[in-house]
Amino acid sequence: MEYDVVIVGGGPAGLSSAIRLKQLAAENGREISVCLLEKGSEIGAHILSGAVIETRALDELIPDWKDKGAPLNTPATADRFLYLTETGSRALPTPPQMHNDGNYIVSLGNFCRWLGEQAEALGVEIYPGFAAAEVLYHEDGSVKGVATGDMGLDREGNRTDAWEAGMELWARQTIFAEGCRGSLTKTLFERFKLRDGVEPQTYGIGIKELWEVKPELHQPGSVTHTIGWPMNTSTYGGSFIYHLENNQVVVGYVVGLDYQNPHLSPFDEFQRFKTHPAIRGVFEGGRRLSYGARALSEGGLQSVPKLTFPGGVLVGDTAGFLNVPKIKGTHTAMKSAMLAADTLFALLGDENAGNEATGYTAAYKASWVHDELYSVRNVRPSFQWGLWPAMIYSAIDTYLFRGRAPWTLHHKHADHETLKPASQMPKIVYPKPDNVLTFDKLSSVFLSNTNHREDEPIHLRLKDPGVPIRINLATYDAPEQRYCPAGVYEIVGQDTGEPRLQINSQNCVHCKTCDIKDPTQNINWVTPEGGGGPNYPNM
Repeated sequence: MEYDVVIVGGGPAGLSSAIRLKQLAAENGREISVCLLEKGSEIGAHILSGAVIETRALDELIPDWKDKGAPLNTPATADRFLYLTETGSRALPTPPQMHNDGNYIVSLGNFCRWLGEQAEALGVEIYPGFAAAEVLYHEDGSVKGVATGDMGLDREGNRTDAWEAGMELWARQTIFAEGCRGSLTKTLFERFKLRDGVEPQTYGIGIKELWEVKPELHQPGSVTHTIGWPMNTSTYGGSFIYHLENNQVVVGYVVGLDYQNPHLSPFDEFQRFKTHPAIRGVFEGGRRLSYGARALSEGGLQSVPKLTFPGGVLVGDTAGFLNVPKIKGTHTAMKSAMLAADTLFALLGDENAGNEATGYTAAYKASWVHDELYSVRNVRPSFQWGLWPAMIYSAIDTYLFRGRAPWTLHHKHADHETLKPASQMPKIVYPKPDNVLTFDKLSSVFLSNTNHREDEPIHLRLKDPGVPIRINLATYDAPEQRYCPAGVYEIVGQDTGEPRLQINSQNCVHCKTCDIKDPTQNINWVTPEGGGGPNYPNM
């Protein structure tokens, strides 16, 4: 199948680029064929974020979004920023980047479903349930498009009676909008050296639950963030609690994946966080509705790769446009995609323009996205000094220098390089779940509606099957058992003296943490059969 533009990923960035391309075509009286692939079973199925959305990019893309029924129903009305100790809390001044006047608390999945409707109304062909599994190339090395994965293979990769061949989708230009740690984007980094001269990306793992709470405990529009307990002062982390409409509250915790202690479990830290005296009251008598987890790109300006290559571009969180101090990335992801669409539309209409949209990079650097990331570029890397030095520095950078300090701090390590041997770090004893406020991983995964065929090929590939026992278990006490928030990785057979790593791939919620944090980079996350993974409702 041939198109002018193929887009990989149905998140805010991918959908925004599709909409913008079709808007430009209509405004200029040109035809342009646009196809969007989404590996989830539907648009929004794999979308997970806090989320408080800033409408700046949406106002530019669809100015009449209110009239068109965009699901932004809960204006943010109150901000709280708390420092937690184990038993107490203290209100801190809310940093200016975290002020949410004019913003909305949303389900980002539902927002993407609405964007999908707008894209289809403009003529975009959207194919959910089809996972782009391979980048295709022309003989000259430029990107030709993508191929979707075969369906109906057994565990060993053999064809079953249900086998269906994947499709090749050829495009004049391909937009990669895969989100954080895109599986195809990784291969583009290597082939086109897109990360040469760029600082390592650093990541966080965000874990989230959706609750229905008692009406008398519900405060629509309330936004709370916390730092401190249960993290120690050398580990980056914090929480969010957002009150949506309909007595629903989202609660989540983000842990920086540059943590050092292999005994740490982000999932269990999140469960422990909910027991804090200043937090637990919100959920008394409530009911947990859903659960999910997703990695996010935290490197900011210093970690943005080269954005273009012959035949394609990177947009959204696959390139890393998250504003970490603001705790928002939807608006920057959307705007990056709109800038890419503007550039690609001009390129496709110019026979002499070549096949690399280099103007996109210039447009990004001249945009408010770059200005915004530049002004906060020093905040996240300052946390390498610990919580309090970072808080003091960030206040100086923000209030005194207003983001224009005459220096730039740097990310020194990739996240997989930071773990210390288990023998050198304190063990952490986590309390057992009470199944009222705190829960285990498997019951949580059940609420994510995650599903993969039991007999499909395992999409978590080990480069060397011996490494998990020989190195990870021996040196780091098998940290994959703890950094995975879905119980995918399990060491079995230790009681008989024959330990082995068991991969429960059907539990995978596609968070990508294993691909990022594995200390030997032995785990390669590749896309599973299309339509698999979580099916998040209202997340």
